[in-house]
Amino acid sequence: MSYHAEYTQSIEQPEVFWAEKAAELPWFKAPQQILSKDENGIWRWFADGEMNTAYMALDYHVEQGRGDQLAVIFDSPVTDTRRKMTYLELRDEVALFAGVLKAQGVGKGDRVVIYMPMIPEALVAMLAVARLGAIHSVVFGGFAPHELAVRIEDAEPKVVVSASCGVEVKKVIEYKPMLDEALRLSAHKPSACIVLQRPQAEAALIAGQDLDWQEAMRNAEPADCVAVKGTDPLYVLYTSGTTGKPKGVQRDNGGHAVALKYSMKAIYNMNPGEVFWAASDVGWVVGHSYIVYAPLLAGCTTLVYEGKPVRTPDAGAFWRVCADYKVKALFAAPTAFRAIKKEDPEALEFAKYDTSALETIFMAGERLDPPTYDWTVEKTGKPVVDHWWQTETGWAICGNLMGIDPKTPKPGSATLPMPGYNVQILDAEGNPLPAGEQGSIAIKLPLPPSCLATVWGDFERFRTGYLSDFPGYYTSGDGGYKDEDGYVFIMGRTDDVINVAGHRLSTGEMEEIVAAHSAVAECAVIGVNDPLKGQAPIGLVLLKDGVNIEEETLEKELVAMVRKEIGPIACFNRAIVVQRLPKTRSGKILRKLLRQIADGKEYSVPSTIDDPASLAEIEGIMDQHGLVSKA
Repeated sequence: MSYHAEYTQSIEQPEVFWAEKAAELPWFKAPQQILSKDENGIWRWFADGEMNTAYMALDYHVEQGRGDQLAVIFDSPVTDTRRKMTYLELRDEVALFAGVLKAQGVGKGDRVVIYMPMIPEALVAMLAVARLGAIHSVVFGGFAPHELAVRIEDAEPKVVVSASCGVEVKKVIEYKPMLDEALRLSAHKPSACIVLQRPQAEAALIAGQDLDWQEAMRNAEPADCVAVKGTDPLYVLYTSGTTGKPKGVQRDNGGHAVALKYSMKAIYNMNPGEVFWAASDVGWVVGHSYIVYAPLLAGCTTLVYEGKPVRTPDAGAFWRVCADYKVKALFAAPTAFRAIKKEDPEALEFAKYDTSALETIFMAGERLDPPTYDWTVEKTGKPVVDHWWQTETGWAICGNLMGIDPKTPKPGSATLPMPGYNVQILDAEGNPLPAGEQGSIAIKLPLPPSCLATVWGDFERFRTGYLSDFPGYYTSGDGGYKDEDGYVFIMGRTDDVINVAGHRLSTGEMEEIVAAHSAVAECAVIGVNDPLKGQAPIGLVLLKDGVNIEEETLEKELVAMVRKEIGPIACFNRAIVVQRLPKTRSGKILRKLLRQIADGKEYSVPSTIDDPASLAEIEGIMDQHGLVSKA
């Protein structure tokens, strides 16, 4: 089918379209009720279907005679460890750990919090919870005790699963003391904690609270798959909320499995037996969707990587992994490639490896700026696909159907809306805008399968946060535009639009221009208070390694570039060189936090921050340059 035919059917005949996709999965009882409304008036998919996600991802492949195929490859440069598991081995380990959880009273609908590093046992724990029809909530390993406690209180798990430590570059992070402190802070107390002891740090177990993973596995009996309804929750995943309280995105079993299985071939062009690598973490939605579930639902081999794109040991880390395991598709955040570009601007490391099996590089998680896109295409010679999605959707809203009808990419664009997503650009009153005009990006209801059905335990927060701004639409919170070909350009969160002397300007557009300078590795443009114009943009710039340029010279050149591309109206007159930018662990620059610093507002350090010390450093630099408002 052409993209047009595929997309049109998904919008005009959604029930027919998704019924066909659902039929490709092994249900215990095939759904007849494809699309219906629940008691809250929310559209739901496959309500009467019966299934088990772990069965679809593991047992089914074993039953089809493919038990000896590789399911998981584990590569950990930080511990110098490699391990491979077949579908049969993974299924048996998952069944056994499900037995461990069952012995602790975990059953259908119960919650289990998982607080683990990027190791195969994290996947085993997630799939074991799914096998029992229970609900997992994965919290990124190493999160601060307070943040972990907040999530434990909200999810109210029966059991917590953890490891003794995580390992980063030249650093061991002990998890158990943080878990113990979180449990002390939490009003909710789980009945047990199961702890995997890693050789890099052994944790002291507390009698009556903690169980040793290996010992529990030795004494366990395998547990069978438990049937659940298509609309029963598979997991809760917390994402940052504007109130500071995290939002638990609730994902259904049925729609999730159908959309992810479909996406593996349609978007990523992956077939059973091929190697897919999402270089992310199971603490983020990319890890849930494309390290754990989608590759296994599609019968692929998934890669679990405990390392970084650089310094484990060098900027060739990604290319080494791709060469070693014949990776067909690589998926990572743009920040990973900016880090590689910064340390190896001429891509000398790339040339050292045989990456002939690598067909496509996919990027998501933040806006892919054209300079990073151009560099990656030029240096690797591989097609680069930018696609846009959210924790709330679980898979791409906009992208490129590489397995059906690949389109010519346009730098700066996430290409076209994916099947099922009726993407509209709306003005402040909710009216559709013509091509080329920027507005709020919204999705006309019903959302396709896999999108959140509610916020865990707080339907009102779901309704007011996503459905109330534009009745009949889901509000994405992102702004952008469509061009005359229907290509969607994401310009950043709607609050990244600044108002300069009455003119609404996109800082994303300015970042594109600044990042195009040959000396710039990465940048952020934010609006700061200006007594005359209301707001004025400033650029915070990281230089490529080995580049020497006077800051004054660079600033003049960047000002001239922005003036040439946008005009004097942009009022871009300041660019400051910094050593690092505050980011989340998934690589997103904390622009809102930078604005709060510049505005002299109180701010709270988010739990997702990768390097808290970067905040004090950036605040000092901004203050030194007179950019922090004293009001």
